[in-house]
Amino acid sequence: MDLGSPRFRAELREKVGKVKNFIRVALREEAPSPIVLRLMREADLPMLHGWLKRAHVREWWAGEEALLPFEEIRARYLPRVMAGENVTPYIAMLGERPIGYAQSYVAMGSGAGWWEDETDPGVRGIDQFLCEPSDLGQGLGTRMVKALVARLFEDPAVTRIQTDPDPRNLRAIRCYEKAGFRALGTIVTPDGAALYMAQERPGTDAHAQRRSQTSS
Repeated sequence: MDLGSPRFRAELREKVGKVKNFIRVALREEAPSPIVLRLMREADLPMLHGWLKRAHVREWWAGEEALLPFEEIRARYLPRVMAGENVTPYIAMLGERPIGYAQSYVAMGSGAGWWEDETDPGVRGIDQFLCEPSDLGQGLGTRMVKALVARLFEDPAVTRIQTDPDPRNLRAIRCYEKAGFRALGTIVTPDGAALYMAQERPGTDAHAQRRSQTSS
């Protein structure tokens, strides 16, 4: 075949076009890697200590903790210490890359002025943050919250999951809304004003009522 002939060039363009189209379709249909929440280990504490110093974490999470030495952070976040307070810490993983910290806790009996009126032992509270500022606004926060919610609802004893972002933290509020949380009003916590947000276990009467209110 004459490699310079119009016919050859036309067939080559057609084949190249098919390859490019195949690549575009494959990239578009490739499922994103799941976010996995593994239990935090003591060996993770130096990494967590570094995260707490980052500006975007200090703004809404760490506050004065960003200034604490490692030993004080270790004393606060040591997994066995947190377990004694009914708090479970996690490291969020995207493939082999740690992308954030999360924690869940039993709301009832939290102490220190938190959730003093809660009488349902099945209510869990959650908090989390992404560790890299470059990951903000990419949908990873929503995916992380959804993964945490799914993990908690695997326990049939869990009835409701709640969170309490600062009313000024609009990024966090939008993230929770996308993950299925509903804002139920502003409350006062030991940390100040907060927007109380929650979602009920799917399949319960409370969850059905919420869906009805949302669709009406």
